Amino acid sequence: MFELYGFRPVWPLLAGWEVVEALGRCPSGRVSVGNGLYTARLECRGSLVCIGGVCFEKPESVREDMVYYVEGGVLRPVEVRARDAYMRLRVPAPRVHATLEINGVHMHRVEGSTPWEDTLAKVRAARVRRGDVVLDTCTGLGYTAIASLLRGARLVWSFEVDERVLWCAERNPHSSLLEADEVILIHGDVTRGVERLPDNYFTVVIHDPPRLTAATGDLYSLEFYRQLYRVLKPGGRLFHYTGRPHGGRILQGVARRLREAGFERVRWVEEAQGFTAIKPRWG
Repeated sequence: MFELYGFRPVWPLLAGWEVVEALGRCPSGRVSVGNGLYTARLECRGSLVCIGGVCFEKPESVREDMVYYVEGGVLRPVEVRARDAYMRLRVPAPRVHATLEINGVHMHRVEGSTPWEDTLAKVRAARVRRGDVVLDTCTGLGYTAIASLLRGARLVWSFEVDERVLWCAERNPHSSLLEADEVILIHGDVTRGVERLPDNYFTVVIHDPPRLTAATGDLYSLEFYRQLYRVLKPGGRLFHYTGRPHGGRILQGVARRLREAGFERVRWVEEAQGFTAIKPRWG
């Protein structure tokens, strides 16, 4: 049903703009790596480029908004090409957290916001605080789990159904804290895995699913909301991201089912584009 995932960050990672900068500074110097997170020593010898002691052949071309890693002496983009999906890491601007793009759809808001600002709005809406035990239903690049830890959460359980997404996260410089001992990272379907979680265990649930489609309907179902209610402690807090789908019927349906599941004080939070709710203390 699910399994613990051993997260293994890859190094070095370079945004495309950093590759361009490095090539312009050959034959030597210090350059930015990790989309601005670190610096490393650069050395160029003929067609070989070495950054932080890791060498690769000089690429013919790069895209500045991509993320790259080194494999077999070759600089490769972080992307997945499959029959059912095309995934890639996209850097909206230099030093801005990358987002995951799947079939052209960004997994974070990038218009009028940044992926990290988008995440912080959700975690603030959930009122994550020191000592909380958090259920993060959809890992993605792990920003929700990481932001929860940075706000003082004691433990975060995080589920991701698609191993390809986890592969991308391992090659995202901003996801490295998923390796922390305080994160229990699970590869599996949260709609099934939640059934094995204990009653009244979490103080916070952050539910940030992909947009509603026929394939993701279980993540918006009354049955699943009842499971989220069950695993929350009395007085626990829920944040459910929905975005703003066309028309109001989807949002009305989400709010109605949350109330049917037992949640109270179901409220729309515009800044985070989702609903907050609580499990009553007598629930």
